[in-house]
Order: sequence, then structure tokens, then C-alpha cells
Amino acid sequence: MSFSRKMAWRNYVVEGLLILASLLIILPLLIMMFGSFMTSAEVLKFSLRLPEKWNFSNYTTVFREGGLGRAFLNGMLITGVSSILNIFTSSAASFILVRRETKWSNFLYMFFFMGLIAPMSTITTIRVVQWMGFYGSITSVILIYASLNTAFSVFLYSGFIRSIPKALDEVAFLEGANTFDVFFKIVTPLIVPVNATVAIMVFMSVWNDITIPLYFLTDSSDWTMPLSVYNFYGKYSRDWNLIFADLVLTSLPVLILYIFCQKYIVSGLTAGAVKG
Repeated sequence: MSFSRKMAWRNYVVEGLLILASLLIILPLLIMMFGSFMTSAEVLKFSLRLPEKWNFSNYTTVFREGGLGRAFLNGMLITGVSSILNIFTSSAASFILVRRETKWSNFLYMFFFMGLIAPMSTITTIRVVQWMGFYGSITSVILIYASLNTAFSVFLYSGFIRSIPKALDEVAFLEGANTFDVFFKIVTPLIVPVNATVAIMVFMSVWNDITIPLYFLTDSSDWTMPLSVYNFYGKYSRDWNLIFADLVLTSLPVLILYIFCQKYIVSGLTAGAVKG
């Protein structure tokens, strides 16, 4: 057997294994999507087949009974504000850390880098938020999410900003610009691809999270959509068609965002990793 033929067979085997692996993810998703249109008795078979009758009323029932309108607005508020806050603070901090090139800035960069490894201490964070006086509010959740994703964002921004020639800063300073002018007028337009990547990654991690709202939001009217699934399951634990419909509606924003913005995720991660 020639070398080219061996490589072709190897590619066939690899592609076959990848297809089988993708089915492990796609099949449960299809069962959930088809099940969301079935009756409560039909869905209990948990099999991959089309519903006998497409019950779109399941979605209206879930939207009405689950309070998804309020949960959607809460989720968009928390996710949007925490993403913007994280982008602004992380990019500004990375710019200073990369450009300073001192022992103190290197120490702070490693301090941020440790955040990728060290987990959040929930009890300690609750005590700190209580001491600051806004425990139970949406503000506390926004600040926690913005800070939780800072380590990953600083890592990406630092790698990308190092690839921007420092000569651009020096020319701007010679023209009379200050540090804020250099950051907002020189650096910010150049880091737009990383901004898109960070925005998407933070959005997906915040939108899908259930633990932070569960611990820090004491009023159920402030809950987000993933947490509403938890609440909805407690009320309709036997109606899996409604639970599936709730899951589909909850995952829809992230799915749409990923489909249209996946190229920014790959390009931004690659740029930050390679250029760092």
C-alpha cells in the first residue's frame, strides 16, 4: 500500500471517529428539540423521532408560566453590562501592564494569570458583598461576573497588545497625546477583533451560568433564564415536553450568537495566543 493511500485511509478513520463523537452531542439536542413539540405522554419515550403532532402551544405555555420575558430582560441586562465592564477594564489594565514593563507590572500580570487557576470562594465573596451593602441586587452579580472573567480577558488582551508596535505610542506622545488618547485613539481601534472574542466568550459564560444568580439574587423576580429552568423544573417535573421547550428557549440566544460569531472566537483566540 502506497504512502498516499495510507494517509487517505487514516483520514477516513479520523473523520469517522469525529462524526461519531459529534453524534454524542447532536443526538441529545435533537431529542430535546423534537421532544419540545410532543405531548407530555409522547415525550416520555425519550427517543429520536419526529412528533406525531407539532404542538407549538408548548412554547407559549412555557413563556407564560415560566415568566421568561422578565428572565430574558434580566439575563440581557446582567450579561450585557458585565461584558462591557469586563472589556473596558481588562483592555485598559492590559494596556498599562504590557506597556510599563516593570517588575511591578509583571507581578500584577502574574497575579491576574493566577485567576485562571484559582476558583472563586463563594462564602468569602458573599461576605464581601454583604459588607459592601448590595447583597441580593443585580449590581452585585454584574460586578462578580465582570471580575470573574478578568483573568481570561487580560490574558487575551496582553498577548494581542504586545504585538502592537510601541513606536505608535511614542509617535502619539511626541504629537502631544496623553495616555488616555493613546489607549482610546490608537490601541482601541486595533483590538476590535479581541473585543469581539472577549464579548462572545463572556456572554456565553455569563448567560449559561446558574450558580452566581442562585447564591447572590435573593428575589426570584431578578432571576435569569437558566435559573428559571431550575424553577420551572420544580413546578413541571413530569411535563418533559415543557421542560424541553424551556431549555430550547433558554439556549437559543447563545446558539444564535455562536452561529453568527464563531469566526471571531477562533480568530480572536488564535491572535491572542500566537501573538502573545
